[in-house]
Amino acid sequence: MEKQELICCLVLVFPAVCLQSPTDCSEVQKLFHLNEIGPIKTVPETPRTGSDLQVCDSLSLTCCTKNMEVRYQTAAQKNVQNLLQMTSSSLKTLISGNVAEFQEILKNLTRQTEYYINSLFNSTYQNIPPEANGLLRELFTDIGLFMLGSELGVEVSVYRFFDGLFPLVYNHLINPGLTGISSVNAECIRSYRRPLNPFGSFPKQLADEVRRSLLPTRVFLQALNLAIEVINTTDHLQCSAQCTQALLKMLYCPHCQGLTQSKPCMGYCLNVMRGCLASVEEIDGQWREFVRSVEEASSRLHGAQEPEQALLAVHLPIINAVMHAQRNGPKLSAQVHKVCGHADRTAGESVSIQQEGSSAGAPRQAARKTFSSQRKEFVTSLRHYRTFYAVLADRLCVSELASSDGMSCWNGADVVKSYTLRVVDSGIKAQAVNPEVIVKGPDPVMHQIIDKLKHVNQLLQGKAILASGMLDVIEKGSGEPDLLSSGDCDDEDGCGASGHGEAGKPMQVAEPQTPDKVNDRRRSSTQMKTVGADLESASGHETRVGLLTLTLLFIIAHLCG
Repeated sequence: MEKQELICCLVLVFPAVCLQSPTDCSEVQKLFHLNEIGPIKTVPETPRTGSDLQVCDSLSLTCCTKNMEVRYQTAAQKNVQNLLQMTSSSLKTLISGNVAEFQEILKNLTRQTEYYINSLFNSTYQNIPPEANGLLRELFTDIGLFMLGSELGVEVSVYRFFDGLFPLVYNHLINPGLTGISSVNAECIRSYRRPLNPFGSFPKQLADEVRRSLLPTRVFLQALNLAIEVINTTDHLQCSAQCTQALLKMLYCPHCQGLTQSKPCMGYCLNVMRGCLASVEEIDGQWREFVRSVEEASSRLHGAQEPEQALLAVHLPIINAVMHAQRNGPKLSAQVHKVCGHADRTAGESVSIQQEGSSAGAPRQAARKTFSSQRKEFVTSLRHYRTFYAVLADRLCVSELASSDGMSCWNGADVVKSYTLRVVDSGIKAQAVNPEVIVKGPDPVMHQIIDKLKHVNQLLQGKAILASGMLDVIEKGSGEPDLLSSGDCDDEDGCGASGHGEAGKPMQVAEPQTPDKVNDRRRSSTQMKTVGADLESASGHETRVGLLTLTLLFIIAHLCG
């Protein structure tokens, strides 16, 4: 009777399934080869003593050698990396696919807007030669690249456009009687555009408006590219030596005992994976904030900051700049004569009259989705991944690695009915009491990723822009630093640096003016005058909304007519 009680007590204290030495290693050989861990000859045909093993040591005979242990360790790390990539693949596809869609939509939108504004410009100023089309095309190319993250500053592109436009305006609008000017005179006029300031404050106004209205779109796209970088980094996690040994013990040490079908207990798996992914799961807080910030930034991309409206608004400062130069034509002519001398006329050249609709070919068919509809769908889908990093370890165990409830499982030493050790929480701090993995501290690479997420969250929320006055990290310089304000003065204060004409004066919001003289009297020119007259009675937000509405009506009438 006493012996039976003793046996019952031993069963209660040690509830493990009796672990016997494997009788042969054929199944281990088969899986070792099929899983491409190594050649079959690496695996012994019969069990042996495992005194030389460092992790999968056992008092009984084993099918493993020291060489196999090294190969199993590499395979365990590769298996987990593959699982990480498989688990994050839907999230990565969602973000990268939408980034590609956004870029394509913006490229198409930029091309279409270039065509519309080119037609608008040419129908208003038909004496301007075709060179103006190339200038507009280059300007819109640069604006498109700015939205997609190019380091080229907006001021550089805008001022280069007006530099090239001035000789054309001077020769064909201010002095239409000239049959042509030499290349020397044209270069002189172009080089003195900024000191002469023929276009008033409108070049600076255009640069400011483009940067201000399209910067949120630029930040939005760059934030998504950072999200892809985060996923790529966590997908290629570099495991510590302690983690790699724990993975080996959990996934392949059972094979050494011939238990090739055994899976780790759920609690055991959670301890190992939470320990190995502790630094990755530290991303959780900033990732949740990232998803929320993307959602809020998306909701702010409307009205003047919607790419469609921001691009359509580009034409107003250009038209006003040309009107300003025409209105001050006599003064500009005197200044040009003083600086560049009288124009050398070239014989036999005539002014090329640009015909309506010939500037950029037929407009492309509108994209199936607008930027607005695409980003709304994307944000809705992204919201489902808000807790992705919080439950990453748990997801790997539940879906792939661990044994089902109620089944016998591997606890790291034996096959048992259940795991009896404490299961720790996620995160670095909780791993101090992890019984399976020693976690020494945060991973430096993950720490850098967290810092990047913090910064991009600040950009999405507008905090970094408000703190510095400009996007220091994402827009690394405009290319013309002397045009930027210094000290505590910014664009909203109405001041700027000196030395480049319009940039040295307080920016004033000029009202659209009716041209003093426009050579062409066609219907489209009359419509533009009507637009200018209507806008004179508006101000502030109403001016922008009214402008865009009238512009769209004009485009429709122009294309249909």
